[in-house]
Amino acid sequence: MAEETTAKTGNSALSHFWREVQGSNNWENLVEPLHPLLRKEIIRYGEFVAACYKAFDLDPTSKRYLHCKYGKSRMLNEVGMEDCGYTVTKYIYATPDINIPMQNEASRGHWIGYVAVSSDESAVKRLGRRDLLIAFRGTVTNHEWVTNLMSSLTPARLDPNNPNPDVKVESGFLSLYTSDETKSKFGLESCREQLLSEVSRLLNKHKFENLSITLAGHSMGSALALLLAYDIAELGLNKTDHETVPITAFSFGGPRVGNPSFKQRCEELGVKVMRIVNVNDPITKLPGMFLNENFKVLGGRYELPWISCSCYAHVGVELVMDFFNVQNPSCVHDLETYISLLKCPTKTLHTRKEGFDNLLNRARELIFIARSLKSICL
Repeated sequence: MAEETTAKTGNSALSHFWREVQGSNNWENLVEPLHPLLRKEIIRYGEFVAACYKAFDLDPTSKRYLHCKYGKSRMLNEVGMEDCGYTVTKYIYATPDINIPMQNEASRGHWIGYVAVSSDESAVKRLGRRDLLIAFRGTVTNHEWVTNLMSSLTPARLDPNNPNPDVKVESGFLSLYTSDETKSKFGLESCREQLLSEVSRLLNKHKFENLSITLAGHSMGSALALLLAYDIAELGLNKTDHETVPITAFSFGGPRVGNPSFKQRCEELGVKVMRIVNVNDPITKLPGMFLNENFKVLGGRYELPWISCSCYAHVGVELVMDFFNVQNPSCVHDLETYISLLKCPTKTLHTRKEGFDNLLNRARELIFIARSLKSICL
């Protein structure tokens, strides 16, 4: 069956096959082996995320410190993506709700990513639809690292009409997504408010076209991408008069975001998630290194209610890579390494269900890698 599907779609143009590539069938028969169109799209969205890092200003002496180096109209050109066929429509800022003073860092909004839309008509024709893209960078600042360590579960409650208390997400990610600066006279709206406003505007502007909503992020940015995907679907913003616009998230080296109820709700809402992970990347094991979707009690899954509420669970389909460099341990989480190896057609990639025993066997080396990552990033 897999061979028939691969043969049937191997030479298909993306314009006729984009829904499957966006996960309409949960990427069935497209991962093993990795379909060439899916590979290209994963790489393409990874490069949109990499653009966030290239454009982020980390020079403390710069007037644009912790903001984008370039204006919206030329950002993609400046990072070498002038032929991508997309136009940036809005920059997104996130405010860490952390009151710990840190050298050279104010706890105000930092540039976290951007919203773009496929605007070139030839690109729209090639894609088969108009694509609304939201790209997020990963953790860079010290305040963001502190936010990442807030690994307790809290109810998401993003839909006031359906405040399901069982749907829980990591408190640090939720805080970064929802915190604002409205107490300040010229303070920023929350990351969430900025995003929902722009997504709604673009959906309304292009409501009579074939549309897709694609979110892509690395590390912490993957968590924000998944929160936004869930938020849009839960609020029903992707539902138009004639169709439900598909929502797909491409996660590169992303952590767990919520509990099993969050995972289940994302699936019920039709949110599609492709997780690209390196087996040696410790960030993909967190939070919930031990209390996670693989944890079993008395031979069954989540037999005790408190276990279900306290566990974290990954969402989506997993595409696994395996790379490590003893001389450069931080490469296990490096986005450019992910992308460069995806571009290698001979690289072995596969779906995987990680067992608890395997996790224990790797724990010691992963802790070493995590410490190396923290020392380098901080």
